[in-house]
Amino acid sequence: MNRSLKKLMVSLFATAAALAIATGAAQAQQKKTIALVTNAAADFWTIAGRGLEKAQKEHPEYDIQLIVTNEATAAGQRRELDDLLVRGVAGISISVDDAPHATEELNKVAAKTVLITTDSDAPQSKRLAYIGTDNVAAGRQAGEEIKKALPNGGKIALFVGTMDADNARERVQGIKDAIAGTKVELVDVFTDQVDFAKAKANMENVLVKYPDIALLSGLWSYETPLIYDAVKAAGKAGKVKIVGFDEDQRTLRGISDGTIESTVVQQPYEFGYLSAINIIKTLNGDKSWIPADSKLIVPTQVVSKSNVAEFTAHLKELLKK
Repeated sequence: MNRSLKKLMVSLFATAAALAIATGAAQAQQKKTIALVTNAAADFWTIAGRGLEKAQKEHPEYDIQLIVTNEATAAGQRRELDDLLVRGVAGISISVDDAPHATEELNKVAAKTVLITTDSDAPQSKRLAYIGTDNVAAGRQAGEEIKKALPNGGKIALFVGTMDADNARERVQGIKDAIAGTKVELVDVFTDQVDFAKAKANMENVLVKYPDIALLSGLWSYETPLIYDAVKAAGKAGKVKIVGFDEDQRTLRGISDGTIESTVVQQPYEFGYLSAINIIKTLNGDKSWIPADSKLIVPTQVVSKSNVAEFTAHLKELLKK
């Protein structure tokens, strides 16, 4: 091979390689990003992430991400949202931590991208729709479980991350509705700002301050496992009843061993999957999925001793990689 031909071939190979790299980069840049922003770091959102993974497999043309918020405040979520807007994401689903103080930021996001809420709503904002639980109804379900656990009444305490979140306020309201007119007495609702150490201290303090407390209930996913630990450590397993929310592994273990009466479970897998799928539909010009009241409700169910084994098996299947 003469020197001129060799130079020509090297040049052609270099051009082809550069073209391939440029094409790959262009394709990567053309991928639109969709993000789900959580309100905390919890196993609940790991399950939602599996739903996002299903959507990702069905729509490889998108980059679908789970953004875990470690700081459960409106300010923390605002920073995540601002970063996503700078990145030019095509759609965002968010579990709103503090709706009254987040509305202005959410409206800014809604003006620039497809915005929906999931798990905890912000109905006064310009979000397109809410996908998730009817939290008042879920609270009533928990209230019915509390009444079953305490047929003769008794004092109860509720624990939640923050009452600034719509889902927290609505669950408390549902429980109050269910126990109204009964001998079940709510002593207080204790908040912890998603600080696990503070949550645990709240529970330990209640067990000391109210020696006649009959039942503790955790309204966010991480709290019921902490109640389980606190009640066992205090030697009150079986004496102080527990009713929870969501499907943490320790919660399910507590139901299996009889320490926890029951838990109201949502479907975070569906929250993740439906968030991504319906944002994509909207980006493609299809808004027919949005209900008239802009709320796509995903049903809840009660897990108790009678169905915990079946539910646990189902959960393991969902979490398989």
